[in-house]
Amino acid sequence: MSGRYILVTMFDDRLEIKSPGKLPNIVTVDNIKDTRYARNPRTSRVLTDFGWVRELNEGVKRIYSDMADFFLDEPEYSEPEYSVKLILKNNIVMRNIRQESRLERIITPEIWQQLDELEKSILTYLASKKTVTRAELCTFTSKAPNTISARLNHLIKLNIIKRNGSKYDPKQTYEMK
Repeated sequence: MSGRYILVTMFDDRLEIKSPGKLPNIVTVDNIKDTRYARNPRTSRVLTDFGWVRELNEGVKRIYSDMADFFLDEPEYSEPEYSVKLILKNNIVMRNIRQESRLERIITPEIWQQLDELEKSILTYLASKKTVTRAELCTFTSKAPNTISARLNHLIKLNIIKRNGSKYDPKQTYEMK
């Protein structure tokens, strides 16, 4: 295993990561989602200390969570040739279908027809995230903060989204109801 590197390969529809070495004995590809074990505790500690990860043993859990947040398939783990391989699929078509399906469950066609293009764009973006800030929406839409605030307030009034934090909190976020 000495002298082998982590191999990251990017394709149009997926990202493959191959790391040398087998999984620890207590971890299998079937229980990796629920079993916590750092293959390299020193690396884990450094990543946590620098704030690049929020907590120890967060990696696998976070990968599953982030993939679900973006309406993507679950990660695929395998153990070929004394290594661990992770495949992260990026199926844009299915992601868009799942996103639209989520929007349809929350918003009736009648309400959707009443919304302007900017509000629809905000909701589509919001459906792909857990929470967003007004600043993120300003960047995404290239619109002024007052314009975004007016649309967000309208969507709150329609009971489609909710505000997290007080009305005057500079760190407030928004999410789908």
